[in-house]
Amino acid sequence: MSTYRAFEASGVHNLRLVEHELVDPAPGHVRLRVEACGVCHTDVLAVEGLRADPSQAIVPGHEIVGIIDAVGTGVTTWQPGDRVGVGFLNGHCWECEPCRRGDFVNCFNQAQTGTTTDGGYAEVAYARASGLVRVPEGISALEAAPLLCAGLTTFTALQQGHARAGSLVAVQGIGGLGHLALQYARSLGYRVAAVARGREKEVLARQLGAHEYIDSTSTDPGDALRDLGGASIIVATASSGASMEPLVRGLAPNGKLVVVGAAADPLTVSTPDLIFGTRSIVGSLTGSSIENEDNLAFSLAHGIRPSVEVMPFERALDGYERMLSGKARFRVVLDAAA
Repeated sequence: MSTYRAFEASGVHNLRLVEHELVDPAPGHVRLRVEACGVCHTDVLAVEGLRADPSQAIVPGHEIVGIIDAVGTGVTTWQPGDRVGVGFLNGHCWECEPCRRGDFVNCFNQAQTGTTTDGGYAEVAYARASGLVRVPEGISALEAAPLLCAGLTTFTALQQGHARAGSLVAVQGIGGLGHLALQYARSLGYRVAAVARGREKEVLARQLGAHEYIDSTSTDPGDALRDLGGASIIVATASSGASMEPLVRGLAPNGKLVVVGAAADPLTVSTPDLIFGTRSIVGSLTGSSIENEDNLAFSLAHGIRPSVEVMPFERALDGYERMLSGKARFRVVLDAAA
């Protein structure tokens, strides 16, 4: 075929099906036939016009699994037929200062899939070879796709601290990120506490790996965590800075609040809560492509899987709306192979 279908976002909340010309991959890049693409809340950056130039059309989607069908000049590690994934980071440059120091996540010259370069709401996608992730046998494209972003984000966050096996680790929020974080935390050998709103989520939280459940509507979650001995790590996945505020005092000495949920409102903190106990708050953004391979291998070994709602590629707008409503349980995945 000489063209392929893709959903383009431009302006505000405008997603339309178009045809793109099929072109050869640029030097150092590959072209892949998309099998599946997860729908992530970060897709609002593209669809809701939260970019520097919303009038510039972009294809959203950064949880992509597909098969390479062409490689650009200079690409030697990857071959047509390889099954790969592409996450939020579209490939580091190897040349800037962060890259030279091995900090590939903070590469200065790295496109963001689905936000600054076309993503996976399409039949075909392109990516820098340095951003590719090998997808192992034994995991379907539909299950692997959310692990490339939601999975990697929480898996990396749980490794931001120095928690020992058996330490108390808390996960705030049981959604697209939190339902995976609970599984990772349990598999890493931690004593896991889930923090969420309402008692109706307790059964699910325990099924996903939580040893303890804290209903933040009926008790102060910071006090509850302190009563449990204090958490070495708290992964905050909720999109609310105000809801994260009481968690700080629930940290154990030298504990870390790791923020992965992007919120519109600020996170405020009492300075004594940080000073007394030597606590800290850090942000965590996804991980490198090789760390994503570690993530997939760990997930496969421990049976960690996302809960997904599958929709055909043609229903990308419906899938996005379903995600935006907060009713998805827990990740929407577009099936391009259907």
